[in-house]
Amino acid sequence: MPALALEQLYGLIAALGGGLLVGIGREREKAAQGREAAGVRSFTVVALAGAIAVLLGPVALAVAGAAVAAMAVASYWHSVEHDPGLVTELALLVTFLLGALAQSQAALAAALFVTLAVVLQSKASLHRFTRQTLSEQELGDILLLAAAALIVLPLLPDRPVDPWQVLNPRKLWLFVVLVMGINAAGYVALRLFGSGRGLALAGLLGGFVSSAATIAGMGQRASAHPPVLRSCIAAALLSCVATVVQLAAILFAIAPSLLRDLALPLLAAGLAAVAIAAGYVWRDRGRAVDGEPAALGRPFALRQALLFVAIVAAALLLSTLLRRYFGEGGVLAAAAAAGFADVHAATISLGQLAGSGDLPHAQAAWALAAAFTTNSLVKCAGASVGGLAYARPVVTGVLAINAVLVLAVWWF
Repeated sequence: MPALALEQLYGLIAALGGGLLVGIGREREKAAQGREAAGVRSFTVVALAGAIAVLLGPVALAVAGAAVAAMAVASYWHSVEHDPGLVTELALLVTFLLGALAQSQAALAAALFVTLAVVLQSKASLHRFTRQTLSEQELGDILLLAAAALIVLPLLPDRPVDPWQVLNPRKLWLFVVLVMGINAAGYVALRLFGSGRGLALAGLLGGFVSSAATIAGMGQRASAHPPVLRSCIAAALLSCVATVVQLAAILFAIAPSLLRDLALPLLAAGLAAVAIAAGYVWRDRGRAVDGEPAALGRPFALRQALLFVAIVAAALLLSTLLRRYFGEGGVLAAAAAAGFADVHAATISLGQLAGSGDLPHAQAAWALAAAFTTNSLVKCAGASVGGLAYARPVVTGVLAINAVLVLAVWWF
């Protein structure tokens, strides 16, 4: 069978399955409400109509689309007196469009069919969440985060604007969005799982995005709600575990031989981070109750996010000045300077040099330790946004993890 015929068959199958899935949910809704409405057969036929109309051409697609729209309008006017909602009619139109989409992108259409079915089936949960769970302040913060990510970020110039060519407004604002997003994720996890598992999970996962940003975000959470201070500290230190895992993954991909030499130092640093964080989780076990309902202040504070980005900008400028002072010939100085901005970038460059044989493994290991150390200083600076009670143990923990890595590099 030709490839084009197979694609058409997949599209028809996706439309049929998607129409049935959405229609079954609407059929159950119709039975529960005891009223006439589009059910499983209507949605299945509409989805197939969209897929078949694409095969017949643009004219057939336009005619079929207009017919479905007219039927949706007629259905609404027929039921408006006892049900003023538009959900069924809108779902019918979306089902037709997804059936048409299935002929060109069957996998995407199938995924969207499932998403539509889940949204339609989650009526009670969504209504309860928006009306009873979500507060006015939380809604405002969601809109602020969305505006920062979807409006402000794309409008900023994606090029350096300073004389040293290091400060990129879009990349710096991305850090603002990361801090806000990580802290919002921690807030959601806190409400869902309580201050024990929730913040720990948010800290560990946030560390894979940016450990420094996670530490700053957890600092803002600790400052806003002191009872979860120790959980925030544990979450911040767990983000360092993610950093170690990422460095190992980078070296595994580009310089496996260097990873073999650094496996024990990285393992020691990771275990130290887990042990120190576990200590705070254990000490907090009497206070943090997993699953406890808590509305702990605001999901994030824009001021703390801006403060953290100011710290990152200062670190970028400092790294540039160090590079100019020491020159590109000093691998150790260059790696240390790069670590101020991003330890992952420094690891990539060192791995490439070591993998190509241009840099001895022993020197590469010490250069990585230098980058890890300067990046730890950025994390310590980011911890300052949480106040002294938060910054002191986090800084102590980060420096202890760093010391373990350095000592392991020296020992092994």
